[in-house]
Amino acid sequence: MLSLHTFNLFLIAMAVLAVAVFVCLFFVDAGYGKFYQPKWGPAIDNRIGWMLMEAPVFVAMLLLWAFSARRADPVRIVFLLLFELHYFHRSFIFPWQIRGRSRMPLSIILMGAVFNTLNALMQGGWIFYVSPVGYYGPDWLTGLPFLLGTAVFLCGMAINVQSDAIIRNLRQPGDTAHYLPKAGLFRYVTSANYFGEFVEWVGFAVLTWSWAGAVFALWTFANLAPRAARIYDMYSRDFPDELDTAKTKRMLPFIY
Repeated sequence: MLSLHTFNLFLIAMAVLAVAVFVCLFFVDAGYGKFYQPKWGPAIDNRIGWMLMEAPVFVAMLLLWAFSARRADPVRIVFLLLFELHYFHRSFIFPWQIRGRSRMPLSIILMGAVFNTLNALMQGGWIFYVSPVGYYGPDWLTGLPFLLGTAVFLCGMAINVQSDAIIRNLRQPGDTAHYLPKAGLFRYVTSANYFGEFVEWVGFAVLTWSWAGAVFALWTFANLAPRAARIYDMYSRDFPDELDTAKTKRMLPFIY
């Protein structure tokens, strides 16, 4: 049985690693999507790559729940359903909505799958194994952290899904030109999809009121904020007459 002390050491190590990744990603572009480069090694179809990268966390979380003595706990089941809602979409719906023929390096897929599995151990480990048995009582679902966190989580997911759709529909079939997204929250940030995902996991941290959730929110920002900065620089260079740099930020409206 994993002890709380050991689990906390795991969370500390993951938080320190997140800070290191945050710094590194300002100097190295993860080679997928807009920044795909052959130097990252062999690559496969982007859609299959996304599924292989995201599906492990969906499966791992289910296994952690299935083998837990707390698998019948209603509050923890609600946490599971919210978590899996995101990753079902990310693993099995979002990839097949991608247009074009972009590639994703196997090295990126492997790194993403490893992190996603570690994240399942963070969230599932806390929810189903490490948290005190009575920590999430029946009244948790009517308490302020859960209600507020769930509202934030669902709002973030809606922003993320909407923003992905805006990006996806910038081009007509057969069009290969690049465009600046301007609808939705793209009026305020150039990476509205990343903002939505960050908001989601802040919400999850609040609704579970856990350090595990907070570390994942930190990881989300550490992974996406440097990439949002590079996308902002790219749009500033490619659309100098369209991007209002005084109004439009990188990832956090009015802030960053």
